[in-house]
Formats: sequence, C-alpha cells, structure tokens
Amino acid sequence: MADVGIDDIAIYFPKTYFDMKDFAEFRGADFAKLNKGLGLAAMAIPDAHEDTATMGANACARLIDRNNIDPRKIGRIYLGTESALDGAKPTATYIMDMLEQRYCNDYGNNCFRNCDVVDMTFACIGAVDAMHNTLDWTARGGEVEDRIGIVVFSDNAKYDLGSSGEYTQGAGGGAIMIRHNPRLLQIPDIWGVSTMPVHDFFKPRREVEMKTVVTNVLDLAEEAGEPKKEGLVERILAILPRSSKKDDIMFESHTLKIHKDTPVFDGQFSNRCYSESVKNAFIDFRSKAINSGRYTPEEDEILTEQWSRIIVHLPYAFQGKRMFPDVFRHDRRNLPMWKKIVNEIGIEPFPEDFSDSPEGIEEFEKANDSYRRLISKTEEFRTFSEIRIEKTQRASSLVGNQYTGSIFLALMSTMESDYTDGVEMVGKHVGLCGYGSGAKAKIFEGVIQPGWKEVASQFDLFERLNNRTPLDKDVYEKLHRGSQKESVVKPQSEFALVAVGGEGALEGQRKYAWIP
Repeated sequence: MADVGIDDIAIYFPKTYFDMKDFAEFRGADFAKLNKGLGLAAMAIPDAHEDTATMGANACARLIDRNNIDPRKIGRIYLGTESALDGAKPTATYIMDMLEQRYCNDYGNNCFRNCDVVDMTFACIGAVDAMHNTLDWTARGGEVEDRIGIVVFSDNAKYDLGSSGEYTQGAGGGAIMIRHNPRLLQIPDIWGVSTMPVHDFFKPRREVEMKTVVTNVLDLAEEAGEPKKEGLVERILAILPRSSKKDDIMFESHTLKIHKDTPVFDGQFSNRCYSESVKNAFIDFRSKAINSGRYTPEEDEILTEQWSRIIVHLPYAFQGKRMFPDVFRHDRRNLPMWKKIVNEIGIEPFPEDFSDSPEGIEEFEKANDSYRRLISKTEEFRTFSEIRIEKTQRASSLVGNQYTGSIFLALMSTMESDYTDGVEMVGKHVGLCGYGSGAKAKIFEGVIQPGWKEVASQFDLFERLNNRTPLDKDVYEKLHRGSQKESVVKPQSEFALVAVGGEGALEGQRKYAWIP
C-alpha cells in the first residue's frame, strides 16, 4: 500500500458561541452534570450568514492559503455532511463556487473545473467515509502523479429547542489534505468495519396535516387578540387546493411534507449502538491487523496499549471515555490483568445469562451499561483514559458536537496539545474510531510523521477558540429559529451567505460571496 495519509488539516468554527453556564441557567439544567459529567463548556452556534457551505469553504480557503496550493492541482473535493443544503445539488458544489470566486483572479476562471466534487452522507461518519475513499484514490495515482485530494467536513449539529439533545449542539467545518508522503499522519490500509441498520438517530421526511397547521395559525391569531370564527378552519381547507398554483397534489391530500434539520433520536439506544458498533469494528480491525502481519498477539497482547492516543467521534466531550470501556474490556478479557478488575467490580454480564425475550434483552443491556460504568471507574481504565483520551476532549468541550467533524476536531485537539506540551510523537501509532448513527463504525490507525510539529504549530485552535463572541439566550434562540437576519459578528475575510432566492434568482437559489 502506498504511503498516503493526512498532510494537513484546517478547521473553521463560528465566531459565536453559547456558554454552557448560560444554557444551564436558561433551561434550568444542572450545570455540574453538563460540565463535570459530560465535559461541556460551550457550544458553537452559526451566525446568520453562516451555513454548511460557508463553514466548509472557509476551512478549504484556510488550507489552500496555508499550503500555497494551486487549485488546478486539486483532483477532488469530497464533502462528508449530514447537514446538506439541497436534496439533489451537492453542498460541495456551493463550496466549489465560493472557492472559484476567491481564486479565479490568480488562477483563472473555472480553476476548479476538472475537480471531482460530491457529498457523502452516513450521519456522523460521512467524512471518514469520504477520507477512506480519497485515500484509495490518492494511492491509485502513485507517487509520480502525486494526487491531491481535499476531504471536507461541515455540519450544524442542531436539536429542537428544549429537547434532551439541545445541550449537545455545536457546529463547524474543516478541510483535510490527502496526499502521498504526508507530513502529519500516514494511514495504513487496514480498516475495521461494523454496520447494522438501526433507528437510533435519523432525520425523516415528515408529514403534517394541513388542518393542524391552519389550526395552530388561528390559535396564535386568537392569542394575539383576533377573534376565532366558527367553521373557519374547514372553510380555509376547502379553498386551499384552488388558492395555490403550486403543490396542488400536496394541498389536495391536506398534508404538508417537510424536512427538518433536527433529528428524531433515542439517546440511550444511540449510546448502546455506538458502543456495540465500535466494539465490533475493533474486533474486525484486530483480525485484519493480525492477518496483515501488522499485529502479532504473541508479542504484543494488548493492541490498544500500542495506540499512544485514541481519537473517537465525540457527540459530547466525555463520550470517548464513557464508550471505550467496551473495547478496553474486549482487548483484555482473557489476560491475567483482567482478573484484578473482576475481583474489584465483579463478573461481567453475558447475554446468555438472561432470557431470550424483549424483557431479557433489555435487562442485559441495562446490566451491561452498569458494568461499563464500573469499568470506567477502575484505576486501570482511568489511567488508560488520562494518557490516551483526555487531550482529545479539550476542543470538543469548547465547540460541542460537529457531527462529521468531531473525530477530526479531536485529532487536532490532541496534536496541538502534544505540540504545546513538547511531547515527542514521531513514529507513534494512534487509533481512530469513527461512528455514524444508523449505524456504522470504522476503526483505523495512523502513524505520526516527522513533519507533524510543523503542521500542528499552525492550527492555532485554542487561541481562536478564546477569541469568540458569547451569545445571550434571546439571540441564541433567534439564530436557532432563523429569525435573526443580521449577523451578530460582521463577516470579515471570510465567505458568507448573502441571499436566498430573490429577484432574478430561482426559488431557494443560494448566493455566496467573499467578504474582504
């Protein structure tokens, strides 16, 4: 396999955020539980001029400028997102449009014309899929051709106001340069995969009865002082099919089809799917690593001890250390050191110890959840987590969930922290665990390269996080609902959304511009 991997990463996050203390006070939540229990300090919130496309384009521009890349040499831009802006037109094409605006003066019109562009979606693992695909494409080009691919991740992790997932919100975009002989991280072609079709988190196309919509509108009008007339709902519904030139079928069926940015989810079930998927992907990875000769159990019994850092998808900052006990257990279960843990916390539950019924399965899952928490409190796991996982959490605490970008934010967090701390990492192996609801996990590893310090020194991740603008609760809710039309922080030296539709444009057509 050719020596390919990550040469550089750039990240963009909104300049506005909602402090978790303010959120807790606003919602009447327990700040200590959110902060000490889940690791949450702030959530990044997109400004009025920001969306999936602008965040991705701004990250790409940062990457291109920092590396002085000729856009005509970029062979592909693959976007991983679950916050697409259109049901047909790839959001990556909006990103390409903005980049052409920015670089056409130096490199000519259509300087991205021969660039392959597409979106890839599988919940939070879409960017890992895009990178996996781009690594293969880069390797097939050989070192002589020296293909350059850019993987973009961009999402707005948005939940319904007042929902149980609201505190895990966040946003941001990033760009990853994939090429031969990378300066940052070489990625061997060994991938563990686990896929299972479940409904733990999804964004369905929903239908609402027109009668419900009309009734709600009239109720609001009544609250505002307008008298509610008897039979008005039925009369409005009767004339709707004749009053609209568009969507006649929709109105005749008296249903309104909508698509929401916010998900339907089962948080507890999703956590279980996450743990189970990552564990099974790890088992698959371990088997493939043994077959490839990369890993020999006779010499090195514990694979996860060989990973200096473990980078996982973080829907909230402490998810990694809460989820990883399953893998920790599997990698040590039959070794002498595990006897000490069993003596401390007891024997683990097994499915065969419970009845094969829905009630029995539920009992096992609860028992396994409890046992996972017990493992996380042992001295062995706490030491393991402190060394390998803690640094990955730091940026996530300040940004929140980035969906497809969370795993790469965690990678940047640990690498900048190691650079700042003066840790020597050349040649070290790091384990990476991607996850997407629905559900799929991928386990792979990276080998840190001699040029990593040069790259990590330019991230400026934590300095930029310290220079953001806090939001109050009223502006936060307006941005969430889309009623805040003016930017909280005026855009400067960045791409911005400047119009949707309007005169001379098709319905819903989005217009972007570079703001000097």
